[in-house]
Amino acid sequence: MSAANHALIVIDVQNDFCPEGALAVAGGSEIIAGINTLMSETACTVLTQDWHPSGHSSFASSHAGKAPFDMVEMPYGPQVLWPDHCVQGSEGAAFHAGLNTDRAQMIVRKGFRPEVDSYSAFFENDKTTATGLHGYLQERGIKALTMVGLATDFCVAYSALDGARLGYDVTVVESLCRAIDLDGSLQAARVQMREAGVTLA
Repeated sequence: MSAANHALIVIDVQNDFCPEGALAVAGGSEIIAGINTLMSETACTVLTQDWHPSGHSSFASSHAGKAPFDMVEMPYGPQVLWPDHCVQGSEGAAFHAGLNTDRAQMIVRKGFRPEVDSYSAFFENDKTTATGLHGYLQERGIKALTMVGLATDFCVAYSALDGARLGYDVTVVESLCRAIDLDGSLQAARVQMREAGVTLA
C-alpha cells in the first residue's frame, strides 16, 4: 500500500466512538493497533474527525420529545438522531490517544454545519456539500482508497459509497472497523457497498 496513488482514510477514531464515549461503538478501541500498523505502511494517510457545534440539528437533545436513535425528516432526507457527541473542542471529539495521528497528512473535519449532519468523508448528508477531500486526493493523484475506522455501517460505509461514486477503487478492511448495527444497518451497508463495487476485505 506504499504506492503513491493509494491513500488510507481513517474514519472518526475519536473518544466519543470508543468505549466510555457518548456514542460508543462496541470494540471501537480494538482496531487502533492494526490501524497504526497500516498507517506506517502507507504513503498517504487522511484522518476524518466528527466536529459538531453544540446544539447540532442531528442531536436528539435539539428536538423536543425525541430520544437518541429516533428518526426525523430533515430538508435533505431521513436523519437518525444521536446522543450529543464529538462536540467541537471537547475531549469526546479528540482522537483516541492510542491513534498515531503523526502519520496523518490531512485531517478532514465534518459535521460542523449546524443544519446538516455529515457521515461521509466526502460530502455532508445533503450529498452535495463537499468536504474538500475529493479535491485533495485528485491533487495528490490518488486513485485507490483503503478505509478503516468507525462505524462500519455509517461513516465508513457512506465514505466508501461516495468514494466509489467518485471513481476511486475502494477497499474497506472490515477487521479494522466496528459497527453500530442499528436495526440491521450493518448488513444493509454491506449489501450497498458490494453493489457499488466496494471491496470488503
